[in-house]
Amino acid sequence: MGSYFAPWFFHTLLATLLTILNETLDCSMITLKSFAILRVLHPSARYLTIFDFSEPVKMTLIVCLECPPMGLETLKIDDFQLHASTMRRYGLGAHRGRLNIQAGLYEDDFYDGGWCAGRNDPLQWFEVDARRLTKFTGVITQGRSSLWSSDWVTSYRVLFSNDSHTWVMLRNGSKELIFPGNKEKEIPVLNLFTQPVVARYIRVNPRSWYNSGSICMRVEVLGCPMPGQGNTGFTLKHNLDNNLDFKHHSYKEMRQLMKVVNEFCPNITRIYNIGKSYNGQKLYAVEISDNPGEHELGEPEFRYMAGSHGNEVLGRELLLLLMQFMCQEYLSGNPRIRHLVDETRIHLLPSVNPDGYDKAFEVGSELGGWSLGRWSQDGLDIHHNFPDLNTILWEAEARKWVPRKIFNHHVPIPEWYQSKNATVAVETRALIAWMEKIPFVLGGNLQGGELVVTFPYDRSRLVGVTRQVTPTPDDHVFRWLAFSYASTHRLMTDASRRVCHTEDFAKEDGTINGASWHTAPGSMNDFSYLHTNCFELSMYVGCDKFPHESELPEEWENNRESLLVFMEQVHRGIKGVVRDFQGRGIANAIISVEGISHDIRTAADGDYWRLLNPGEYRVTVRAEGYNPSSKVCEVGYEIGATHCNFVISRTNMSRIKEIMEKFGKQPINMPNRRLQMRPI
Repeated sequence: MGSYFAPWFFHTLLATLLTILNETLDCSMITLKSFAILRVLHPSARYLTIFDFSEPVKMTLIVCLECPPMGLETLKIDDFQLHASTMRRYGLGAHRGRLNIQAGLYEDDFYDGGWCAGRNDPLQWFEVDARRLTKFTGVITQGRSSLWSSDWVTSYRVLFSNDSHTWVMLRNGSKELIFPGNKEKEIPVLNLFTQPVVARYIRVNPRSWYNSGSICMRVEVLGCPMPGQGNTGFTLKHNLDNNLDFKHHSYKEMRQLMKVVNEFCPNITRIYNIGKSYNGQKLYAVEISDNPGEHELGEPEFRYMAGSHGNEVLGRELLLLLMQFMCQEYLSGNPRIRHLVDETRIHLLPSVNPDGYDKAFEVGSELGGWSLGRWSQDGLDIHHNFPDLNTILWEAEARKWVPRKIFNHHVPIPEWYQSKNATVAVETRALIAWMEKIPFVLGGNLQGGELVVTFPYDRSRLVGVTRQVTPTPDDHVFRWLAFSYASTHRLMTDASRRVCHTEDFAKEDGTINGASWHTAPGSMNDFSYLHTNCFELSMYVGCDKFPHESELPEEWENNRESLLVFMEQVHRGIKGVVRDFQGRGIANAIISVEGISHDIRTAADGDYWRLLNPGEYRVTVRAEGYNPSSKVCEVGYEIGATHCNFVISRTNMSRIKEIMEKFGKQPINMPNRRLQMRPI
């Protein structure tokens, strides 16, 4: 049993241990309850449990992985490297035995949620061929992903081979070593070997399984390729952007990194927050602009956000890398980055749901399963927590209320949603206030678990339909925007790549209409399109929601060009300023494009931006008290919005009212108003 440590001594010891261990190993810290033991499970300090006496009945667990995951989950291990003794059917073959792989709604297809043996007996095995000598250090297991079945392995043995014929069992002295498996199907269980084993092949041999289920597994293997074995992929990370900070950042570390970027580039960056999370953590954003803190007339506003699902952490790290990259490249004189910063006001919000992230980060990569940390602290899905404006607009269209009673844009938020008793996350309210405050033109929210870009609408028009293509009036523009990201990503449009889970999005050029994938009311993308001027898309930037730290350099390379190209699309279409004859900008003027039943409005200074594909468009501007004006504007193929300015005159009645009010007289009432005032 342990002995007493003063709280300050414990935290000093813990910090020192983590510092030392992280120099050579990949360590994550996990906090658990109901343990009170101080012990070392392995002499090399890869696995420690330390009792924290500063908080009663609480234990801090430091898990240090000497080798990273080999890549079953991230698809670095291809299907031909996975083998099994038997399989129940093809959709449950060895190629499906990957950690966190997801099944679809329908079973008995080619895309089920794990490897399942053809029969239940102790002779079954799941095998990984590393294709080179590898130092194996551990195994992570899950049960089968399924809505209808409960299948998992409760214990297993591990065997190794160099030729796939002669196998050596991992032992504890003279006894065979039996590892504890899973107790349910979703939570991953990590088992580290007491000593690393060098071999080419590794087998997991189930010894027992859930009584009411079958032998089914999802697996990840921890291993380091041995030097001199042709491991080009393993060393790739050392050659990419060495000045960037490739790691998973805690909330405090994220804040510190933002400060460092701001200190290096004070003239083009600003840190601000849009509100707080349920637990009181500030939602920090970094603005990148040649004039931070101010909206410049004619300069479009762009936003990236990430982490609305707290466990989808790759987007968070990509945005932290992006702000570092843009600062460094701007200082080095990169003309592309300088032009983008000088002509655009860019906002990066890397962690929409920091409370959820903390839960996933505490457990660490590979060990959080598919959903730990997804929701806000009060259990809400922030991305789908917005008001359903689609139904309001579609019902108004059916009753022919558009545009007399309701406009086809800037659809108002219903009163019930704004009440304090509404089930709305504080993070969602902060996002809405941010969206309403800044005249964003284009935005992308980075998510994880797939490789695809989705665009509105995310809700189908037909109630009860789970999938239905539901285009917006700007469908052609959205498709181009989605393709601009997907086509410049290194994997999304690669027809030869393996599907992440169940959908082959590469057949659709790496893009899909949200409602045709799975319909969802109240999405961030639909709300942004219907309530503001901003066109919002979702980028699913990787199959693995929480990739290991060693994967971050390659994921950055996969997404870097896409992140830049998509930002540049904010300069596609038309832009201009709507003024009166005195040169004053007119706010809230309506900009209509003939043939597109979705309008936008001018910002406070009268400037506007309308995303359009190349072509000729008849554009009309309307404002209360002014005569409408129309002109033809042409959009070219080159990047750079076409200028399309308007000067509009007041209507006769508005001019009369203005003159009367100027001289202190009552405006002339309309005849119908006088009739209404007569006594009955």
